[in-house]
Amino acid sequence: MLFEPLKHPRLALQNRIVMAPLTRSRAIDNIPNSIMADYYGQRASAGLIITEGTSPSPDGLGYARIPGLFNAEHVAGWKLSTDVAHRGGAKIFIQLMHCGRVTGTANLPAGARTVGPTDEVLEGEMYTDVAGMQPHATPHALTEAEIPAVIAEYVSAAKLAIEAGFDGIELHAANGYLLEQFLNANINTRIDGYGGSAAARNRLVLETARACVAAIGADKVGIRVSPYGVFNGTGEFDGVAEQYIELAKGLSEIGLVYLHLVDHSAMGAPEVPAVFKAHLRAAFKGLFIASGGLEAASAEAILQAGKADLVAFGRPFISNPDLPRRMQQSLALAEPDANTFYTPGPVGYSDYPAAA
Repeated sequence: MLFEPLKHPRLALQNRIVMAPLTRSRAIDNIPNSIMADYYGQRASAGLIITEGTSPSPDGLGYARIPGLFNAEHVAGWKLSTDVAHRGGAKIFIQLMHCGRVTGTANLPAGARTVGPTDEVLEGEMYTDVAGMQPHATPHALTEAEIPAVIAEYVSAAKLAIEAGFDGIELHAANGYLLEQFLNANINTRIDGYGGSAAARNRLVLETARACVAAIGADKVGIRVSPYGVFNGTGEFDGVAEQYIELAKGLSEIGLVYLHLVDHSAMGAPEVPAVFKAHLRAAFKGLFIASGGLEAASAEAILQAGKADLVAFGRPFISNPDLPRRMQQSLALAEPDANTFYTPGPVGYSDYPAAA
């Protein structure tokens, strides 16, 4: 199944292999460029490419050199990547990632501000190109009156994504970024309409999803969630499973095309309970993407068991641009160089060769 086409009325793909979103920090001045197009074009044998996290607004540019999608220059830059991805046969969705409180002030452009559900500062430091490691910035706690403008930024980026040639968007509601900052009870301690209960914590994600679907269509909107993740100050909380089951039901009613579940247990994060995965899949009626330290055999087993419709691979795609062929032909996989994960330029990025 892994290498067979997905013949689904809402999303047709050349295989069941998803290239997971991977932050690579190659967008100089936050503008997508030609080496990024080289990188995505080389990996276009995937069924679905999900791009690196891309900010829908200046406020969301948390890391050095991550791309944006909020002006015409960004659209033009991203067209380079969507064109080559399509020539290779892949569908390509852009992951919209507003970093929220996960930022250093030096990474933000002039006039931008750090925002979050509260004004609590994230512990630890953030790398900046201009000043090295710096403490995370103090966020401005978004008021209820300000939240519609944040949703409007996602909607604008979704429309620009279609203009740039993307097949759709993935809302990044995982890994401790803005949408998950509202979902997670360890971070969201509000007691207004966007916090204080599971339903209130789910509200921003559901409203954002609904608005993006209204703007570009349900078949063009997916979402990524990490309910048992521990990245960026998140972590498990009382009622997490019940909250996310209700979230999945709400997203299913809105009609999102897929739900992409993060499982970082292979990297040391807590296990995502198998029974929870099954309940989440049952609650969401669209396509379900599994992930988490998988290889060809384990991915095939998941598909054969009906536990997912698609399977995402992350780090193996960094150093194996032809990953689907290597897995199908049982060829050796190259190991990536972690020293070049986030460095500018093509080295350790677009210079990994395909297998002979």
